[in-house]
Amino acid sequence: MPLSKDFMFGTATASYQIEGAANEGGRCPSIWDTFSHEPGHTVNGDTGDVATDSYHRYKEDIALLKELGVDAYRFSIAMPRIVPTELGPTNEEGIDFYERVVDELLANGIKPCATLYHWDLPQYLGDKGGWLNRDTAWRVADYAQRVAGRLGDRVDTWITLNEPWCSSYLSYGGTEHAPGLGGGPVAFEAVHHLNLAHGLMAQALRSAITKQDAKLAVTLNLQFNRGDADAVHRADLIGNRVFLDPMLRGYYPEELFAITKGICDWDFIKDGDLERIHQPIDLLGINYYSTGLLAMSDRPQFPQSTAASTFPGCSDIDWLPTPGEHTEMGWNIDPNGLYDMLVRVHNNYPEMPMFITENGIACADELVTETDPATGEPVKAVHDDKRIAYLTKHFDAARRAMEAGVDLRGYFVWSMLDNFEWAFGYTKRFGITYVDYETQERTAKDSFKWYKQLIASRELPVL
Repeated sequence: MPLSKDFMFGTATASYQIEGAANEGGRCPSIWDTFSHEPGHTVNGDTGDVATDSYHRYKEDIALLKELGVDAYRFSIAMPRIVPTELGPTNEEGIDFYERVVDELLANGIKPCATLYHWDLPQYLGDKGGWLNRDTAWRVADYAQRVAGRLGDRVDTWITLNEPWCSSYLSYGGTEHAPGLGGGPVAFEAVHHLNLAHGLMAQALRSAITKQDAKLAVTLNLQFNRGDADAVHRADLIGNRVFLDPMLRGYYPEELFAITKGICDWDFIKDGDLERIHQPIDLLGINYYSTGLLAMSDRPQFPQSTAASTFPGCSDIDWLPTPGEHTEMGWNIDPNGLYDMLVRVHNNYPEMPMFITENGIACADELVTETDPATGEPVKAVHDDKRIAYLTKHFDAARRAMEAGVDLRGYFVWSMLDNFEWAFGYTKRFGITYVDYETQERTAKDSFKWYKQLIASRELPVL
C-alpha cells in the first residue's frame, strides 16, 4: 500500500546497549552498570562498558543509517551523562555529545527520535530507592527539561519512557533487570512512579521544546495474550491498562484495585497524581515481539505476598508453551498478534495515533567471508533469511492493520546494531548490522539490504 510521505521508516538503539565509554565524558554509573557488574546477573558476566563503542563511532553508525535510507533514527539519551551528580549542574560534555549526534543526523537528512529514559537510571537515584522513591519522577523530569532546553529546537520526536513494564515488573517485581529487587507487588509502586514521571516529563518537554512540529510520545511493550478469558483479562489489567488508562484516560481501572487488594493498597497514589500523569501526547509507541498463551490453574492467587514475580497477583495463571516457530530468545513468532494488538488499541483509544518503535528478532547470525562475483575480492556477509521472513510478515501485519483503520505513523526495526542485550549479554543478536565485538567492525546483513529496498519502495509488503 502506498504510504504518506510523513510515514517514518526507522531503526532503533538504546544508550547502554551501544554507547560504551562507561567512564568517559563525565558519565556517572547507572543501575545497569552496577547490576551487570554483580556476578550472576548477565550471561558470561557481560557488561555495557564497551558495548558497540558507538560513543566514539556514532559518525560511522549514522553513515550506515544514511546508506540504509531511514527517515528517522530512534536512540536514547543517558541521564548519567547529563546529570552525573545529584541535583548538580548539567554535564556539558554529556549534552555536547548528544548535540553532535542530533546535528549529524540532521546533516544526513535523518529525523532524530530521542528516548529520554531507556532504563539507565543514575545509581545515585538507585541508592535512594530508584523507582520506589516518588522523588525519582521529579528528578527525571528535571533531566528531561535540561535536555529539551538544549535540543528542543531540533529533535523531531521525544519519547518519555521506554517500556515501563520492564523497568517496574522485571526490575522491582522480578530479578531479571536492574536493580533486580525481586519484591513482587512492590512493582506496583514503581509502576505508579514511572507513570508519574511520564506526565511530569511531558509537562517539562512541552515547556522547553521550541520546534513547532516536534512530537511527544511514550513507548509501551503491551502484553498481548491468548487463552483463558479470565487470565487474559487480568494480565491485561496488570500489564497494559495500568499504563494505558492513567496516561491516556486519567484514571486507573477500578478492577485493577479489586484484583490486587490482597497484595497492594495503592496508597502511594497522591492527590493530583492522575492529573499530572494524564498529559496530551501526539503518538503512542508500540514495541512488539511475541504473544503469550494463558490458562487458569488451581493455585491460590496470592500464595506468598512478597514473592518475586513479574506479574504480581497472577500466581494462579499459567503461561503455557506457545506453538509454532520461536526466535533465539525463545519468543514465539506471531505476526497476527501485532495486527490484533494494533487493532485492539485503536478500538479502545481511537484518538491515539501509533507508531511501532521496536520490532525485530534475535537470530543465530553467522559472519561469513565470500568472493564478490563482480570484483573477485573477498567480502563479509551475514545471510539472515529468518530475520527477513520475520520482518516481512510483521510489516504485512502492520499494513493489514492500517487497512483496518489503524492510524499508524511509522515503523522502527529493532535494532540497527547487534548490541548488549541486557541480561543476555552479547549472546543474542537483534541487529540488521552485524558487529564483531572484538574489532567493532560493522557488516550490513542481508536484512539491512532488504530493509533498504523496502524503504526505497515506500510500500509495505503484501503476503
